[in-house]
Amino acid sequence: MIRFEICAVNIQSALAAQAAGAHRIELCSALDVGGLTPSPGLIRKAVALLDIPVNVLIRPREGDFTFARHEFEVMLDDIRFCRDAGANGVVVGALTPDFVLDVPQMKAMKEAAGEMEIVCHRAFDFTSDPQQALESLIEWGYVRVLSSGQSANAMEGRFLLQKLVQQAAGRISVMPGAGISAGNIRDIASITLATEFHFTGKKKVSTEQEHIPGLDSWHWESDVVLIREIMDAV
Repeated sequence: MIRFEICAVNIQSALAAQAAGAHRIELCSALDVGGLTPSPGLIRKAVALLDIPVNVLIRPREGDFTFARHEFEVMLDDIRFCRDAGANGVVVGALTPDFVLDVPQMKAMKEAAGEMEIVCHRAFDFTSDPQQALESLIEWGYVRVLSSGQSANAMEGRFLLQKLVQQAAGRISVMPGAGISAGNIRDIASITLATEFHFTGKKKVSTEQEHIPGLDSWHWESDVVLIREIMDAV
């Protein structure tokens, strides 16, 4: 069975994902910088309103994935908040300056997550040895890894994703994400043989308000029709 995860950046997107028949959301904010931890209010509201699982992105800032002590303490606190708020899981990642998974931080986040699902985000795509990184995630008890196959998008990285799915052999889910659309998901699925896919299915929503200098007059929202088009394309 193929499962679909929608990257939702606001409550409208989360509700659209559920209405479209998605199996899970990854809740985040600030897509323009690759995603950041959403607000406590958004986390609580999504958990309260949705019947499908809510996994929360844990990333305290834009930029790289090497985190100083105080940043990491923020991440652990956010994980504990998600656990107390009733989230299904958290989506995390931390690297050393040498582009390998930070063992103490990755293990500490797994411990802080408790019984929640724990997933590795696209920090994985910056690791110097993805095959070894995958084995480490399996050893530590991570259930899923989001990846574009270390490329700009999942279509470009489809052949590495294929190798990772084969290597995983059901021990962890390798979930393609980045740039997935109705026009390419069938090809990505047939080559990688992945069984889970991550995408936004988003569109620009314009406001009725007068344009404010320095601010956009639109925002992104996941759309029920676009999500269903991508799901149906498989």
